[in-house]
Order: sequence, then structure tokens, then C-alpha cells
Amino acid sequence: MSIATISPQELQAKVGEGQSIELIDVRTPVEFREVHVTFARNLPLERLDPKQLAGEANQADRTLYFLCRSGSRGKQACEKLLAAGFPNVVNVEGGTQACEQAGLPVVRGKKAISLERQVRIAAGSLVLVGAVLGAVVHPYWIALSAFVGAGLIFAGVTDTCGMALLLARMPWNQVSEAEDAGGACGVCDTNRG
Repeated sequence: MSIATISPQELQAKVGEGQSIELIDVRTPVEFREVHVTFARNLPLERLDPKQLAGEANQADRTLYFLCRSGSRGKQACEKLLAAGFPNVVNVEGGTQACEQAGLPVVRGKKAISLERQVRIAAGSLVLVGAVLGAVVHPYWIALSAFVGAGLIFAGVTDTCGMALLLARMPWNQVSEAEDAGGACGVCDTNRG
């Protein structure tokens, strides 16, 4: 089954017509805090539980719209729900970046490094460390670079990145309870449409 998609312009038109849209942003809480569509709620991909979502309301006629930064994690969220038997899922093309460019209202907060950039920084650092230690300490350290390279190939082929899932759980990608309670990373229920 192919994943249904919607453009930010089509999403904006639905909201403008007064349709109730359940938009779920699957980025990390820190990425969500930086910028998010006003009527989106944050449910990070690594915490996405299809059974819980299905149990929240009557799923028979309910459509869930997913987005992330650029579309990849939103697609993964849709695949996860489709595999669990939840047919009414739609991925927002281009993610939050495209929504912002299309003029959807967004909330801006504290700047953060995107998860994609964090993966590139971590992978590059590990490859460099493995190469340097392999040249200076012992050739076995080159295996670290090979392991990271194999992981990147796997991520490219499967569109699933273990390093991203690990980094998403790191403390710097979370928000404190005080920030969450203060609305810095809240659901923005008052703005849902």
C-alpha cells in the first residue's frame, strides 16, 4: 500500500475551510520547540505507539497527518501505522520546512541542531576518529570507520537510521518538564483547527 501525501498548500486549504486536522510532528522535542506548525502536536517517532494512537479516538473515520523536518520521518511514521492496520494516514510533503515556506502559521522558539545534522556530525566524527586511531594507535581501529560506513549504507538502503534513533533519545534532544509545562514545547491545543 502506498502512502498518501498532501502538499502544505492543500493542508492549509483544509484548515482554511475549517476542517479539523490532527497534525502530528514526529521530530524530537527540541526540534519541535525550535519551530513547528501552530496546530501540530509533538509525538517523536521513537515514541510513536500505533496502538495508543488508535485508542485515543474513533479511528474509523479519523485521518492522521504526519510531518517532520523534510518528510522522511513523517513517511516512516505513516509506514509504522499502516503496518499496524491504521489506514488513514497522510504524510505532509516537504515537512515543516515546506509548511513554513507555504505560509502555514508557525511557532518559533529556541534554536536547535536538527537530528539530520547531528547524525552527520556524529558519523563524520566517528569515521575521523577511527581513521586517526587506525593510523596512530593500531590498525584495528579502522574497523570503527568501516562500521560507521556500513551503518550509513544500511540507513540509505532501508531509510531507517539507528544512529538517528539513538541520538533522538539523548538528553540534549529532550526538553525539561519546566519548559514543557510552560508551553515551549506544548501541543498548542489552543491553536488547533
